Amino acid sequence: MSTIDSVCRSLVIASGNQGKLREFKQLLNHLPVDLWPQPEELRVEETGNTFAQNARLKAIAAALYTGQWSLADDSGLSVVSLDGAPGVHSARFAPTDSERVDRLLELLVDVQDRRASFNAALCVVSSDGRVLLEVEGSCEGVITHMPRGKAGFGYDPIFEVKGTGLTFAEMSSEQKKQYGHRGIAFGLLEPKLSKLLSKIE
Repeated sequence: MSTIDSVCRSLVIASGNQGKLREFKQLLNHLPVDLWPQPEELRVEETGNTFAQNARLKAIAAALYTGQWSLADDSGLSVVSLDGAPGVHSARFAPTDSERVDRLLELLVDVQDRRASFNAALCVVSSDGRVLLEVEGSCEGVITHMPRGKAGFGYDPIFEVKGTGLTFAEMSSEQKKQYGHRGIAFGLLEPKLSKLLSKIE
């Protein structure tokens, strides 16, 4: 394997979120890439106004820091009655997953319109910081009145996917891949990433 081949096949996941890392591994397990977590010391300020901008910032930072290809996502929950909040601030809405869930439920305690969407933007960047791929996926649903399910992470226990009657936390990994925003985004990314990888064989 050449040096270039080795670099291209190593893919740094630009996230410190363990739930995201597990999900990425499931989604990418059939592609010829070696997945690596982002170095613990790397911190990226998410100053973008959109999910796509933040994904790009994180992917570029991880690629330039490690000298490897990187994949970043920025994703979050947008609630109609909260004017799209928490949106790009979803991960910073409160210190922990449980606190984020509790805060959101408190804000919606007397709200009838509980429509929401989960959105994910994915970005792949080369080792020299060039943006190679960008895609976005979304999933519609409603915020439940209380958490349901044991799987997933983040807001998964209170987001019921439209037409399924299930929260993300009640779904199997295969169901979440089919219905979830990140799975939908990966469905768009996968053929393009496969094509890129095939060019370096």
